[in-house]
Amino acid sequence: MKLISWNVNGIRACVTKGFLDYFHEMNADVFCLQETKCQEGQIDLHLDGYFQYWNYAERKGYSGTAVFTKKEPLSVQYGVGTDFPENEGRVITLEYETFYLVTVYTPNSKRDLSRLDYRLEWEQQVRLYLQELEAKKPVIACGDLNVAHQEIDLKNPKSNKKNSGFTMEERGEMTKLLDTGFLDSYRHLYPNEEGSYTWWSYMNKVRERNIGWRIDYFVVSKRLKDLLVDAQIHSEVLGSDHCPIVLDINL
Repeated sequence: MKLISWNVNGIRACVTKGFLDYFHEMNADVFCLQETKCQEGQIDLHLDGYFQYWNYAERKGYSGTAVFTKKEPLSVQYGVGTDFPENEGRVITLEYETFYLVTVYTPNSKRDLSRLDYRLEWEQQVRLYLQELEAKKPVIACGDLNVAHQEIDLKNPKSNKKNSGFTMEERGEMTKLLDTGFLDSYRHLYPNEEGSYTWWSYMNKVRERNIGWRIDYFVVSKRLKDLLVDAQIHSEVLGSDHCPIVLDINL
């Protein structure tokens, strides 16, 4: 089974930059998007053979997620439950016979860390939600988690230790998630691989010089680890400031 996750930083813009060519070439079983930045009716994607599920943010041109899947799920849920009302369209859960698929777009703490408290509250709620799902059946959670977990996951760790996406608080929340029965699929398969990044600033020549961060993940239940085949980062694919990531798993 092939799954793909991509923060497209605006699906309407990404479509003009080759999104559909990549989508059809990959022929994935499930394709997850984050930061779609559109409202219902603003784009009409004709994807033959796929069921489409969209979670739109109330704020126009902001956030949002989508999932395109060849196999119709047993159920679909938007958000993480009534205990944590969420109007930014950041989570979609698809239930299948043997697992849950969750696509996640984690809030950015902002450059001045003004949203860090909300971010940490979000992390705790999502962790509890994933644990509840995992108690029923294995979970595959993917998306832009807006954190570089270890120093190996970004080019310049020393100069970013107090910056959004690499604070001790954010990294700690990722550690807590992994400690509750999940694993980072890419780092599990490639524990020492350096220079593997999924996001680059739009600043001049940054991507060409591979000065990046790995902040997009497939996080899976540890009980699925023996079913993992490969995890890939398609850094050559343009169209967004993020690149697609791929998980092959024997489900």
